Amino acid sequence: MRVILAGLGCGTAATVTAEVREALDRADCLVGAPRLLEKLPEGTTPRQKSAAKPREILEYLLASGCENACVLYSGDTGFYSGARSLLPLLAEQGIETRVLPGVSSVQYLAAKLSRPWQTWVLRSAHGVDCDPVEAVCRGRPACFLTGGALGPGDLCRRLAEAGLPSLPVTVGEMLSYPEERVLQGTAAEFAGRSFAPLSVLLAEAAPTLPRRTPGIPDGEFQRGNVPMTKQEVRAAALGKLAVGPEDVCWDVGAGTGGVSVELALQSRSVWAVERNPEALELLRANRERFCAWKLRIVEGRAPEALEGLPAPNAVFVGGSGGELPRILQAVHDANPGARICVSAIALETLHTALDCLTALGCETEVTQISVSRCRPAGKLHLLTAQNPVFLVTGVRP
Repeated sequence: MRVILAGLGCGTAATVTAEVREALDRADCLVGAPRLLEKLPEGTTPRQKSAAKPREILEYLLASGCENACVLYSGDTGFYSGARSLLPLLAEQGIETRVLPGVSSVQYLAAKLSRPWQTWVLRSAHGVDCDPVEAVCRGRPACFLTGGALGPGDLCRRLAEAGLPSLPVTVGEMLSYPEERVLQGTAAEFAGRSFAPLSVLLAEAAPTLPRRTPGIPDGEFQRGNVPMTKQEVRAAALGKLAVGPEDVCWDVGAGTGGVSVELALQSRSVWAVERNPEALELLRANRERFCAWKLRIVEGRAPEALEGLPAPNAVFVGGSGGELPRILQAVHDANPGARICVSAIALETLHTALDCLTALGCETEVTQISVSRCRPAGKLHLLTAQNPVFLVTGVRP
């Protein structure tokens, strides 16, 4: 048996390559999803099997007695295709295979827009969850295959909610079909709208600022009357949390968003929990000020507001409202391996954090930070001490 895995392009005969068309003509059986079998060119074998799951396809092929089988995939066989799951199964059986590429909807859309796609961030939201905000924050346009629960309208809604309502977007519907439409607008305009199941979304790159080391000067933040974790403490806290580019973070008691912004510039996503109305406004203002679009704002009181958030890799607790034991327990329940850093000014908070983290099985460390800043006094310069801060970290061994 010889099996060809063929990409049919966007779905119409016009996007099927000559090489794939020749394979279809030679095949003595065809296997694929119903939608693909319905759109085959004339003259192909009537021996066809509707199947999409890799093991179901393999079982049919082994029982079919076919000599030249052709398994059909939409788009390109190397771009979020089921071909990657079938190939190892065929190899286990010693079946000779060949893979033929097709024209993907990304290629088709780029050609319609007369744009190169080589620098685009490529993501699939077809039947899987997808974070569009993380994708557009990479400094390049992001293109999404859509379908299932997440359509272009859902992805645009997430972009708008993250503070990017005016981000330019393009939707390609039913590409290559007679009903084809290419629509351009903004994330806010397309948020929540319904589009055809066969759609692709192109979102332009989100505005960003140049990357810098942690420890943004305090004066660059919009502050108001809400307490803020100072520059030196923020830099130390990020060092303790060892945040990486794929980490999901929580900032509990986020205040003006100093730590939240710094985390958002270093990680995959940040969920900032805050209940003070003035602080919430400052959070939104500072998110926009620093283009920290990966900062998601959660209004509410912890630990109740933590329910349903993605499991964190790193958690900073800057304010607990007297609920520190319950907050730390909620973090542990969400991910026992999360790295935790608690900021404490009062000795009582220090002891509570130590006791709770120890009870949760964490290895703890306490760092006390005392910062003094210089101020002019006539011809002299004097140091003014800031409040000493304790950073209590907890990591499970």
